[in-house]
Parts: sequence; structure tokens; C-alpha cells
Amino acid sequence: MCSPPVPNASRKIIHVDMDAFYASVEQRDDPTLRGKPVVVAWRGARSVVCAASYEARKFGVRSAMPAVRAERLCPQAVFVPPDFVRYKAVSRHVREIFARHTDLIEPLSLDEAYLDVTTTKTGLPSATATAEAIRAAIREETQLTASAGVAPNKFLAKIASDWNKPDGLFVIRPHQVLDFLVPLPVNRLPGVGKVMEAKLAVLGIAAVGELRALSLAELELRFGRWGRRLHELAMGIDDHAVQPNQLSMQVSSEDTFEHDLTLDELEPHIRRLAEKTWSAHQREVQRGRIARTIVLKLKTADFHTLTRSLTPSVQPHSAGELADAACALRERVQRSADSRYRLVGVGLSGFVDQDSFMAQSDLFESMPQT
Repeated sequence: MCSPPVPNASRKIIHVDMDAFYASVEQRDDPTLRGKPVVVAWRGARSVVCAASYEARKFGVRSAMPAVRAERLCPQAVFVPPDFVRYKAVSRHVREIFARHTDLIEPLSLDEAYLDVTTTKTGLPSATATAEAIRAAIREETQLTASAGVAPNKFLAKIASDWNKPDGLFVIRPHQVLDFLVPLPVNRLPGVGKVMEAKLAVLGIAAVGELRALSLAELELRFGRWGRRLHELAMGIDDHAVQPNQLSMQVSSEDTFEHDLTLDELEPHIRRLAEKTWSAHQREVQRGRIARTIVLKLKTADFHTLTRSLTPSVQPHSAGELADAACALRERVQRSADSRYRLVGVGLSGFVDQDSFMAQSDLFESMPQT
């Protein structure tokens, strides 16, 4: 029987993840918070946790958890309102450190990024040495810690960065990939959520090694194109390149209310959010990209998410026109007039490059009217 192929070893990828980023910035800037369970969140029934220090995580507090639940789990927690201006400033500093080593940087959020260090600016002898240099610079220049994973591809590097958290480094070398994956729970693979995990459990598959025992043909038969992706992941294969300056698929702004509102009461909030979305869209326009579709997002009082969209023949030319169109989309919500909503969002999607957009516009204008 032939041995499985060793994954492509031509790339050297680092995934850097700042440790409890927002909470760590707060503890750095306020020494009285050090060693205490810090929860970055506004207090209140509608608030969610933005970040939790490692001291708070010991009590089960996690990001995206309702703040009221976090308070129940850890009554002694110190709640600190988020300060995204400060967090963004630190994030920019960290990215400047990345840029000393490579231009191939793909940010995932303010606190994590992929770096392709197959070729570096510094001439360091290995990806491991590069990761160590980056972590040392972050510690020295920001007084914060970061964990890093080094691997031949992106999904393995991301798994590795979580292996020795906090303040850790883990390296998966090409010849180690297959053995490393064997005992790993299938839910560690990207895209394997609770639903897919349950489907695999029915087949008696809980670990990647067990998944690898199924043939590509059988996986494709059961799961279609996703079956091929599962096969590749089980073999440690991921050919996705690090994509610097990744283009936005959508720009949007949303807000959660302190008290649920009816559709009629949403207009001032839609107009305020349309201003923010329009400003973000103008930055994309400067890059030669135009959005074609207007999106209204709603979340009901019982947590159902609704979206309504429109691709108009004439694009809005101002935040006011965007707001008018978003407000009009409320008419497509087929719910009783007394239904209430806890969140509203305004977005623009369906980006095309400006030349393509103008060409399409010219084409429609030149067609004979019927």
C-alpha cells in the first residue's frame, strides 16, 4: 500500500495571535488591573464580551458571551468598556513589526494575522527564528505577548498558534504534519462545526486519523465538494495563499439597541448607520471598487436574523440616498407591525471594479428602450 503524500512544504507560514488582546491592553495601561479577572464589555443586558483576561477565562468567561452571563460566572470580574481607538493603534504597531519581515501579511482581525515568510526581508535562517524575532519585538515594543504557530500552510499554522497559548510558539514541520493530525479532533479542522461534527460522529469519526481512513470517493459521495476539502484537510493539504490587502466583500455598520424597537422606530438609526457605511464605501471607491447591492439587516427580539437586499439600476450617490433605499427595504419585511427588533444594520455588497461598473452602465444606457 502506498504511503500518503507529504503535504506541500514549499511555503513557510506563521500565524500570530495576540494573547487576550483587548484585556491585555487594559491591564498594561492600568497596573491596578493586572492579575485581576478583566472583562472588556459594557455592562447591561444587551452587551456582549469583547475580550476576557486569562484570569477571567478560568471562570468560563469567553468572548461573544452575553455580559450578564459573564457577570454571573465571575461576580468579581472588573468590567472595562472597550476603547477601540487604543486597540487599533496597538494593532498598527504590531503590523509594522510584521512588515519588517515580510510584505505578505493577511490580517484576520486587530489581533491576528497570517504571514508568508517563505522569503523574508531579514535573512533569518528559518521561519521559526522569524516567529521568535516577531514575538520578541512585540514584547519589547508593546509590553504585550503574542503566540505564534509555524507550519507549511495556513490552517495548520492557525492550529499551532493556539497550541501553547498564552505567550507560546509551536512549530509543525512538513514531515510532522501527518502524524500531528492523526489524534486531532475533527472539530479542529476549519469549517467543521457542530453540524458536520455530528454527521461525522454518525460514521464513527471523531479524530482526523479516522477521517483519513475514508476514501476521497466516499467523502465526495457523502458530502459533495465539501468531501474533497475534508479529504485535503485530513491529509494536511491547504493551498490557500496568504492574501495581503484582501478586498472587502461587504462594508456595513450595525447597532444593538438597549430596548427593542418597531420597524417604524428604526429610521433614525438606519440613517445614522448609513452615514458610517457610506464613509467606508468611499474608501473602497478610492481603490476603484463600487458596491452594487444595498443590504438591510435586522435581528428580531427572539434572535432571528433577517436580511433584505436591493440591487438598484441607479446606484446611490450619497449617504442620504443610501439611507432612503435602506429605509424602503423595511417594506419587504413581512411581519406584524408590532414586531420588535433588537439590532439593525446597513450594508453595501456586490463589489465590482469601477471600470467594469461603468462599462455595464454604458451598455444598459445604450440599449434601445422597449
